[in-house]
Amino acid sequence: MNEPDTFRPGTVIKPYERLSAGQIELLDQASLAILAETGIWCHNRRAAQLFAAHGARVEDTPGDEACKRVFFPPEMVRRKIALAPSRVVLGAREPANRLLLDAEVPRIYFGSGSETNIWLETELEEFQAVADPDRKITAPRYVEKRGNALLLARAARLCEQLEHLDFFIRPVNVQDSDISEENHDVNKFFASLNNITKHVQAGLTTRESLGKVLKMAEIIAGGSEELRQNPVISFIACVFKSPLQLVEDTTAKVFDIVEAGMPLVISSSPQGGSSAPIQEAGMVAQINAEILAGVLLTQLIRPGAPVLYGSVPVRARLDDLHDLYGCPEFNQYNNDTVQMARHYKIPCYSTAGVGDASIPGMQATFEKVFTHLYMGLCGAQYIHYSFGLLDRTNIFCPLQAVLDNEQVGKVKHCLRPPRVDEQSLAEVLAMIAKVMKSSHRLFTRHTRKATHAGEVSQPYRFGAKEHEDGVIARAAKELAELEARPGRHLAPEIQERIFAEVPGIVPRLRQGN
Repeated sequence: MNEPDTFRPGTVIKPYERLSAGQIELLDQASLAILAETGIWCHNRRAAQLFAAHGARVEDTPGDEACKRVFFPPEMVRRKIALAPSRVVLGAREPANRLLLDAEVPRIYFGSGSETNIWLETELEEFQAVADPDRKITAPRYVEKRGNALLLARAARLCEQLEHLDFFIRPVNVQDSDISEENHDVNKFFASLNNITKHVQAGLTTRESLGKVLKMAEIIAGGSEELRQNPVISFIACVFKSPLQLVEDTTAKVFDIVEAGMPLVISSSPQGGSSAPIQEAGMVAQINAEILAGVLLTQLIRPGAPVLYGSVPVRARLDDLHDLYGCPEFNQYNNDTVQMARHYKIPCYSTAGVGDASIPGMQATFEKVFTHLYMGLCGAQYIHYSFGLLDRTNIFCPLQAVLDNEQVGKVKHCLRPPRVDEQSLAEVLAMIAKVMKSSHRLFTRHTRKATHAGEVSQPYRFGAKEHEDGVIARAAKELAELEARPGRHLAPEIQERIFAEVPGIVPRLRQGN
């Protein structure tokens, strides 16, 4: 289980670094100054007591007895975050799908995410050309559906088939009338785990459901200790409400997850222009301070707890204050925070593949490829939101996920390290000499080996030679073929045991139906 070939290979890159070493040091000092001089507003009493016990200054907040103001000595922050492991393994039902996240190795993985409320179905309709009655034109029509458990299961089955998707964060929310807050978590985790063999990650709706979710994961992994060795699930906690407010309920969940020994993302998502400065330096200093305080909390709870640096900074539209993803600042914020995570030697959870377009098309392609490539270049170990999202993070479209899979594949190929060494050069020199001795002087026959080895990329899968854009129709055909493949569900006996020991899962999710 510990051999390197039992992990997904990822793509190891030489990262593009926007910030200089001096600028990283300035941002580090600014973040520590925020924590020491401005402090955070802590709405969780247990966290405030823990901070105080380890050297933080804790003060009452006038007019709010439940909230404490916490100030952190810089040396305390540095000492405690240094306890966070630089290497985190995220498990999977299929051992070869495990992920190795090493803060000092820029190996990138791409996955899904967002928990949208809307599923966008693509239906192709045929129309007659006005100028030529004999000519038929196919055009897409998009139908919105309310997210539900079966659609989540369908998304997981599709993502199992997308070869460039490395991990699964549920991309569609569960909104069924018979699924309440009490059984929401067990249903979203079961719908995911029963339909994909890759790593599954999600947030917790309620603290009380953690034990049930862990029981489910333990049954799948083969036991409690086996789950800790091969954590087939992990969790996300957006513990800060920006600016600088540690929220009560999410902080309580952090205590439970860390004490259970499970991997956790400490995520923060301030919006530049409203809940954080819109200026690059201000945004990065603030989000870094928030994440450092969250990581510090995990290490106070349990030194060495596996944690990811979860940077999800966004920028506000200046006309309506909605999130704006298709802008250069989004990439700049994210690039900088990846470098900050690397500075602290903590694996980074980052963002790419999001845009403002509401349907598949040229705008979506432009915005998504722009972030896929740019964030891939940064070397973040764990890049979410990369498949199927439209209208910022409000819509999941399975057809768009198929298109994104092709785009992410091209980005991964583009970012592969160069194969330039003595052996490869000796091979090509011999090849050139051989070809130049031939009568045809062509290298075509020598491309086969490289093609079969995956060294040579294929043409764009959805391209066309005719003077007509058939991308959507071709992607729809690909989507249908992928969804027609049989699912890789949990074994019947495992499902039986889960249904017997974990209450609240709706029967229609059994066998992935």
